[in-house]
Amino acid sequence: MTTEKKRITFIINPISGTQKKDHLPQLINEMIDHEQFDVELRTTEYAGHAAELARQFATEGTDVVVAVGGDGTVNEVARSLVHTETALGIIPCGSGNGLARHLCLPIDMRKALQVINNCRIEAFDYGVINDLPFFCTCGMGFDAFISLKFAEAGKRGPVTYIENVLKEGLRYRPEQYEIIDDNGSARYKAFLIACANASQYGNNAYIAPGATMKDGLMDVIIMEPFDALEAPQIAADLFMKTLGNNSKIKTFRTKSIHIKRSQPGAIHYDGDPIMTGTDIDVSIEHLGIRIVTNPDIQEDMAQPNQVLNAFSDFFNNINNVREDIQDNLEKSGRRIQAINKVLLRKLRN
Repeated sequence: MTTEKKRITFIINPISGTQKKDHLPQLINEMIDHEQFDVELRTTEYAGHAAELARQFATEGTDVVVAVGGDGTVNEVARSLVHTETALGIIPCGSGNGLARHLCLPIDMRKALQVINNCRIEAFDYGVINDLPFFCTCGMGFDAFISLKFAEAGKRGPVTYIENVLKEGLRYRPEQYEIIDDNGSARYKAFLIACANASQYGNNAYIAPGATMKDGLMDVIIMEPFDALEAPQIAADLFMKTLGNNSKIKTFRTKSIHIKRSQPGAIHYDGDPIMTGTDIDVSIEHLGIRIVTNPDIQEDMAQPNQVLNAFSDFFNNINNVREDIQDNLEKSGRRIQAINKVLLRKLRN
């Protein structure tokens, strides 16, 4: 008896991340199980094209649509697949790969294609901020501001991201927020507010180490103002999965919140920035997206050595860009030097 083949489409973003993808079509055709899948490959040509293609293939009843790119490409494809029978596959080749890392999907392309061949599909939650779907994190304040700077930078990758964080972090001014949920309202002066469906921003920086994509809740993280001497510990906690232990961090879980802030500004959804007004709504849609998962590893199970390696890479990247940062920051140079000394001392300890 012949089993009917599944229809699978790979949507490739040729400019995401920092890797060339000229070899990908050949690699996909070599690695994919042609006895199981009828395969189609499409390449995006402009911003938003991945969302259009994914919507088309979902309407046609394609079984799996695979996003080949970074977090932005994954978001575009995924938001067109919510509440459909079409599953999302991910071949991560961006600069952060937050959702792929949370789900413990391989970053190595060959191994990621093996996961696609296994084709184990599960349902997961996703979030919505002001009608914009997100699958990892969204937020406002400093992380949205940095997302805006990162988008304007032209260059991708962790070095560019860290350079922007160090350049702008000491100059950023916290804002006033009112958060309203089922338990009432509270006011905060915050450096940032993040709403997490998954555990990390990307690059194994864990903004919500305990987050799971199956509980119907988001983790809300409020980072209160801090000074330059406290910044290294917050950076360390991000990579060591201990942010919740930091005295500058307030967290809680909820299905939905309404946020009022003092002035309009940027928000981000999965790292993509957009300008919006003073009122922001965030909610979770329970088990609204089907995703091809790793059959060997469950979500949120990154090994300690993976986290330590990411932590070490983070500091190595800081060292690589230190001289450029100091050249461009005459007024803040002494404070940057002090931060770097503390960071390196903590790393040696």
